[in-house]
Amino acid sequence: MSKESIQEVVQKSLEDYFNDLGEQQPSNIYDMVVLTVEKPILEVVMTRAEGNQSHAAQMLGINRNTLRKKLQEHGLL
Repeated sequence: MSKESIQEVVQKSLEDYFNDLGEQQPSNIYDMVVLTVEKPILEVVMTRAEGNQSHAAQMLGINRNTLRKKLQEHGLL
């Protein structure tokens, strides 16, 4: 899946979300989207890295300690 395809999926999902809300006022959309996408990203990258956190952190372009914190937050450790 290309970067554009991922963007299109996110855009469509957000449009559906707003349509489902109707007249309700949305809140914390940024956090909702980040948390929703972050866990599957971590799962896929950790699988690709065969559980090696240093390699996964390098693939993600983040510090290993940051990765570890995120894995803990999502219950992946």
